[in-house]
Amino acid sequence: MKHSIITIAGAIGSGKSTTARRVAEELGYAHFSSGDLFRAIAKERGISIEEINREAELENEIDHAVDDRLKQLYDRSELVVDSRLAYHWMPESFKVYLAVDPQLAAERIYYGIKKEGRVSQKADSVAEALSATRERYESEKKRYHDLYGIDVDDHSMFDLQLDTGQHKLDMVIRRIIEGYHAWLKHP
Repeated sequence: MKHSIITIAGAIGSGKSTTARRVAEELGYAHFSSGDLFRAIAKERGISIEEINREAELENEIDHAVDDRLKQLYDRSELVVDSRLAYHWMPESFKVYLAVDPQLAAERIYYGIKKEGRVSQKADSVAEALSATRERYESEKKRYHDLYGIDVDDHSMFDLQLDTGQHKLDMVIRRIIEGYHAWLKHP
């Protein structure tokens, strides 16, 4: 049975959180970000997001804490979740994948850090942001494969895939909402 939940996964720097927040606002749904939870854990430990990823490779409890929170949310309705793995824990959700070119992602991350700052994330250049993004991606890819047998490069289970480098945010939001409504109508 389909749940009135939208899960938004995607590449680092693809705009998952911004997109999910805006989709939730448009629909009047609640929003949850596992990335925010992960950053909060890093901040509690006084380390960067890259460092918490390395620690998570050794301490499965970090990923399990985030995943357990996602599993608890599956009983809810009218929810938009941005998370790399929410689609896995919420299989009857409308599953969206956001892609982006790694260079553009690094630019977004770097300028985001410079403009508003990011909890537990630093970069002094686009090149440094790109390097940190690649390191984080490889860490997550390894952890999710080792913990759950998930291949993060396999996007076949998603109901909708969009490249946020080729589409403006308003278009991405509109396409997600249109796709979601169409998905809800079909059994």
